[in-house]
Amino acid sequence: MKRHLTYLLTGLAGLGFLLVSCSEKESVTNVGHEFNEYYSGEYLNRIAFPIGGIGAGMFCLEGTGAISHMSVRNRPEVFNEPCMFAAVTVKGIENGSRIIEGQVPSWKHFGLPGSGNGSGGTTWGLPRFKNASFLARFPFASIELSDEQLPLDVTIRGWSPFIPTDADNSSLPAGALEYTFKNTGNSKIEAVFSYNSKNFMKQSGGKARIKPISGGYILSEEGTKVNPEKKGDFAIFTGETGTIVDHCWFRGGWWDPLTITWNSILRAETRNTSPADADAPGASLYLPFELGPGDSKTIRLMMTWYVPDTNLKYGQDPEKPVDEECDDPACSCKDPFYKPWYSGKFTSVNEVAEYWKTNYNDLLQKSELFSASFYKSTLPPEVIEAVAANLTIIKSPTVLRQRDGKLWNWEGCSDNSGCCAGSCTHVWNYAQAIPHLFPKLERTLRETEFFPSQDSEGHQTFRSALPIRPVATTFYAASDGQLGGIMKVYRDWHISGDTEWLKKLFPQVTASMDYCIKTWDPRSTGTLEEPHHNTYDIEFWGPDGMCTSFYLGALKAYCEMGTHLGQDVTKYNDLYEKGRKAIESELYDGEYFIQKIKWEGLNSTDPVKASEGSWSSEYSEEARELLKKEGPKYQYGSGCLSDGILGAWIAGVCGLDDIIDPVKVKSHLNSVFGYNFRNDLTVHSNPQRPSYALGNEGGLLLCSWPKGGKMSLPFVYSDEVWTGIEYQVAAHLMTMGEVEKGLEIVRAARKRYDGQIRNPFNEYECGHWYARAMSSYGMLQGLTGVRYDALTQKLFIDSKVGDFTSFISTATGFGNVIFEKGKATLDVVFGDITVKEFVVK
Repeated sequence: MKRHLTYLLTGLAGLGFLLVSCSEKESVTNVGHEFNEYYSGEYLNRIAFPIGGIGAGMFCLEGTGAISHMSVRNRPEVFNEPCMFAAVTVKGIENGSRIIEGQVPSWKHFGLPGSGNGSGGTTWGLPRFKNASFLARFPFASIELSDEQLPLDVTIRGWSPFIPTDADNSSLPAGALEYTFKNTGNSKIEAVFSYNSKNFMKQSGGKARIKPISGGYILSEEGTKVNPEKKGDFAIFTGETGTIVDHCWFRGGWWDPLTITWNSILRAETRNTSPADADAPGASLYLPFELGPGDSKTIRLMMTWYVPDTNLKYGQDPEKPVDEECDDPACSCKDPFYKPWYSGKFTSVNEVAEYWKTNYNDLLQKSELFSASFYKSTLPPEVIEAVAANLTIIKSPTVLRQRDGKLWNWEGCSDNSGCCAGSCTHVWNYAQAIPHLFPKLERTLRETEFFPSQDSEGHQTFRSALPIRPVATTFYAASDGQLGGIMKVYRDWHISGDTEWLKKLFPQVTASMDYCIKTWDPRSTGTLEEPHHNTYDIEFWGPDGMCTSFYLGALKAYCEMGTHLGQDVTKYNDLYEKGRKAIESELYDGEYFIQKIKWEGLNSTDPVKASEGSWSSEYSEEARELLKKEGPKYQYGSGCLSDGILGAWIAGVCGLDDIIDPVKVKSHLNSVFGYNFRNDLTVHSNPQRPSYALGNEGGLLLCSWPKGGKMSLPFVYSDEVWTGIEYQVAAHLMTMGEVEKGLEIVRAARKRYDGQIRNPFNEYECGHWYARAMSSYGMLQGLTGVRYDALTQKLFIDSKVGDFTSFISTATGFGNVIFEKGKATLDVVFGDITVKEFVVK
């Protein structure tokens, strides 16, 4: 079906902004979703688009225009759908009142908690617009609403600031909903807009109030001395003159407050009431307006929040105090609990609101520059959709930013808490977005890893403490996480061009590298022989392609950094050369890289003793019998592991090319595609966690055993499908010239997240908004080879798609790389990017 989309830049207060319109609106109703285009009909079902700041919390704008996932209390609240809604009444028309949303998705009708009792307290029984369509242009989301019974079309645009290189303005606890009304009739209309909300900030045992703010109201909870974390404010306001505010809904039992409020809306009335001393159930703001035929009006609704205290703390303090005590008063290491970054910049929700209102146009214009530049890309739409969809992770509660500005992250989000703490190094290895979009923030992760999270022996705790501070190293180090961190220091050095930063870290990097050698390669084989913990939450026994590729990448990165700093790296280079020969011969079966399982003749005790205290890996009596027959639990042996050469991909995106024979790497990747990719999982057996992909859905398995040798208990996630691994394999295939195979994997992943069953903007693994999925950002480099080196001020290009236009972000600015007929140009749209030389392969 033909669809005409126009992207129109028009002026707003002298500033450009992006509007998306559809010239054939009927064509976007009830049609299949095309990649990077509109969602409509059943494809709206699960859409929930995050709006918020980095580490500041969020709420989600659903595909219909509803607000859900209200998570502003420094933790996720995935099923928190407060009773808050916009409404409009067109005067003089029978049944002229609508909640400004599309129809309620069918999955909400029954099956949620409380649905057996009728879902009381929701707005789902109130009239809504008949037709809806949704388009994402991150960080913007647009919803178009229409109804044949009303001479009024509405567009909602939701957004929050997202400006690469400007971390602070991208970390605001703020969002906006812009409602644009267009008179589609032949005569003038009079209407009343309102925004209405219960006080969802109210906490058990606290004291809730609704306070005034210019143009709106503040939903407030005062908290208690015992539980200061319950204190919080959420402001809803406009900058429109003539706004009328009802600070206290009708108070009564049953559904009296909402009933009386809706009665006022039905009659196109407004209520002007002062704040109440006692508990107010909710509040509304009203704005009457008129529109002539064909005229439009935009009402800008702004939201800010402020929850400065938490009871969040993670990590075991070391038994002995660290040698150097921090004397920086701005540091958060002495805070008893986590405090969000914005609590150090602002003192109240009123300050946040004033900043948001004052800087709105500037932040809007800069965010639109980013969006327009990103979507100017000519790369395949499934790739652009995947990359953009997973940038929402940065706005989700997965990411925290403490008072001193440092990042600290969960792996993902459980329904009501973070999931898997500590900026887990072996998961965040995969995430390639923040290093390029906000390099200064990314470098705070390295500083945490190599200082407070690393002990005097070089052992890194792969889960950092919160607030960030020295932490006891009582559990295994993660081989892939610690080795990956060394490569990421190399990457971040080249992205920033800051050699002084490298000099500061390098002694710690040396200690880390030496610890890895001593712990996992004590016999200097160039491979990891001793049992080594990894991202599958178990230990591999004996050398394997996956973790040895990390080892080689770390050795190569260390040698490059050490040479630049004038260090003798002979020992490390010799180990690299020895390890490269070993992985290319002993760990390569002629088609793909494998594991040589080994548990005898090692420094480590036997697997039974070694498992004591390990997470969920203890040996039962039955497991001990298996050990005799098959060896240690949770290995992959002769299997074809999708992550089997992951270290080579990490090395490549860090700027370290061909650390392993590229012919063999390509063979491995083609084997992964051939053996592990499934178009249909109907007959696939997965006794582990099946809901990531199942039934007639397609996906890339973590591992398969095409040549036999699958153990009774292979590594614990082997039969699953993770988007983070799908994207790294796809990106690596693209880098090796296998573009169509990579795209096929991407298409299968995004079809699972098309809005019908799963949220397109929440790719989950061990939790919602799972960090590993930001491996998707690496596909930009995979397709184009675009990489900027701030040290040499060279821009590298190795196109696998011919001519292209693609987005680029550096430490100092962002824009577009245009590659045409073998020649490259750079269009910088924000900041500055100095290029002395284009290096085209």
